[in-house]
Formats: sequence, C-alpha cells, structure tokens
Amino acid sequence: KNKLLEAKEEIISMKAEAEKQANARTSKIQITENRLKQREMSLNQRQEELGKKGNEIDTLRVNLENQQELLDKKSAELEKVYRQSVEQLETISGLSADEARERLVESVKEEAKTNAQSYINEIMEEAKMTANKEAKRIVVQSIQRVATETAIENAVTVFHIDSDEVKGRIIGREGRNIRALEAATGVEIVVDDTPEAIVLSGFDPVRREIARLSLHQLVADGRIHPARIEEVVSKVKKQIEEEIVETGKRTVIDLGIHGMHPELIRLIGKMKYRSSYGQNLLQHSRETANLCAIMAAELGLNPKKARRAGLLHDIGKVPDDEPELPHAMIGMKLAEKYKEKPDICNAIGSHHDEVEMTTLLAPIVQVCDAISGARPGARHEIVEAYMKRLN
Repeated sequence: KNKLLEAKEEIISMKAEAEKQANARTSKIQITENRLKQREMSLNQRQEELGKKGNEIDTLRVNLENQQELLDKKSAELEKVYRQSVEQLETISGLSADEARERLVESVKEEAKTNAQSYINEIMEEAKMTANKEAKRIVVQSIQRVATETAIENAVTVFHIDSDEVKGRIIGREGRNIRALEAATGVEIVVDDTPEAIVLSGFDPVRREIARLSLHQLVADGRIHPARIEEVVSKVKKQIEEEIVETGKRTVIDLGIHGMHPELIRLIGKMKYRSSYGQNLLQHSRETANLCAIMAAELGLNPKKARRAGLLHDIGKVPDDEPELPHAMIGMKLAEKYKEKPDICNAIGSHHDEVEMTTLLAPIVQVCDAISGARPGARHEIVEAYMKRLN
C-alpha cells in the first residue's frame, strides 16, 4: 500500500509540474504574439505614410514639369522678341550688333582715356606743387634749426708782440733765427714795419698754427736760437697732432657717431685747420652733418646715417696726396678703405656728381652741402652766387 501511495503522489507532482511549464510556455507565446501584432501595426502605418509622401512627390513633379514647360515657352518667346529687336536696330542703324558693340566699346575707351589723362595731369600738377612746397619747407626748417658761425679764416695769421724789440731777437744774427723758424715750420714769417705784430703767411693752417704756438713759447721763454727753435717746433708739432686727434674724437662724440675708424677721426680733427673758399672745413662739415640729419628725419630716413655721411662728405679735402683726383673721389676711396658702409661711400663720392647717385642719402648730402656753402657769410663769394648755388 505504501508503494502505491508514493507512486500516486509522484504522478500528481509530475502532472502539476507539467501544467506549470505548459502555462509558462503559453504566456511567452502570448507575449511574442502581442509584439508581432504591434510591429505589424507600426509597419502598416509607415507604409501608409510612405504612400502619402509618394503621392505628394508625384504631384510636385507634375507641377514642376508644367512650370518648366511654361518657362521654356516664355524663354523661346523672349529670344524671338530679342532677335526681332536686334534685327530692327541693325536695319535702322545700318550696323551689325558686333559693329555697334565695337563702336560703343571704342567710344567708352576713348572717353575713359581722356578722363584718366585729365585726372593724371591734375594729380601730377598737384604733386609738383606739393613737392616744391614741401622741399622749401624742409630746407628752410633745416636751416633754421642749425646754429652756425660766420667767421672766415684767412691765409695769414698775425702774431702780436709786446714791443718791436722782440722782432730783432726773432730775426736773429744775420737772420739765422727767422730762417731756422721758417725751415722748421714751412711758413713764411714777415717782419716789417707793422707795429707790434709779425705776420705768419702760408696756405697750410696747421703749419701756421705750429709757427704761432712756437713763436709764443720762444718769446715767453726768451731763449731764441736755431737749436731751441727746432726743439720747440718739434714739441708743438706733437702737441698739435694730439689736439687734432682730440678734436676729431670730440666732434664724433658731439654728433653721436660711433664705430668710426681712428684714421678717419684724425682726418676729421685735421679739418679744423682746413678751409674751402674761406669757410672752415670742420665747421662746414658739422653744419652739413646736422642739416643732413634734420632733412633725413623729415623724409623718414635714417638721421644717424645721414649725419655720418654729411660729416665725412668733404674728408677728401684733408689729405695732400692724390691732388689729381677730385676731393669727392678721394673721400669715397678713404671711406671705402676704412670700411664705411656702401651708401655712405656713395653719398661722399656723388655729392659733386663725379659718380652716379645710387642711394637716397646722396641727394640729401648734396643739397645740404650746397645749403651750408651757399649761405651769406660762409664763403668768399658774391651775393648772386649764393642764390645760384642755393637754387
């Protein structure tokens, strides 16, 4: 009996489990069927929408085709009207369309040329007036901003003495002292009836200055004889050479110029004892340098370079060698030798047109050199020459 009961219970349990699994499967199938139905409904809706859009597109296509057909007709009509109009114009004017177009273009071109030329002439005339006015303004302003000395050195130096008794001591026994002094200095010493004065004559201002200082020391010392004369002149020459170098250094420092070769600085110092047409060369060169700097600044160029070129423009007047060359050419060779920049060398060499001007510095130096030399009182020239040089 027990075994029979256990078998019945097991059968009942298995049956319940089977029903449970069957119910679960049925539930899953139902869920899947619902999803499929929803998808089917969604697909049907999309299909309907696509059908509607397809109908709309077909309608638009038909409308566009109708409009295009209408436009083609209108375009053909306009083309026909245009050709008829052109034919009528050609008949009336006696010209083809190409000929009429060409004539119209030529007429417009000619009118444009005339207007353009007139405009160009106006601009050129205005530019000339403006340029002349601006050039005069720059020149006048440059002159006004440069303070200058007007004293002119001569070819003689007068040495003043306390009494005429000193003249005899300077001449010496049988003229030995004066001959020794002239030989040592290279200057002619004129002792005449001029009261309390001795004239030192010579074209080299350095030699005249050496003679003047030597005489001053000899007279002050009281010992005047050939050996003493040679000793004093030798010392004075050394003193003058030192002063020349110092003058050159002071000049470049005053003008704010740097990096110049020592030999060029020495030649600048020597300008103090040189003159051109009676105008002191150092004074003229400094004046030209300052004018160049002012004018360059007004024109938007480098004022430092212009000042340097202006200071060196007459450096070729200092050396005594190569007299057969123009001083501008000598100056250019010196500047090249001592490594000055090409534009500065060209400005030096071309300021009297011996070489072609290749830089904007060159005409500035030329103009400022003329301004400095042309002002009244600067040189031994007549008034008419001033105006000619300045123009």
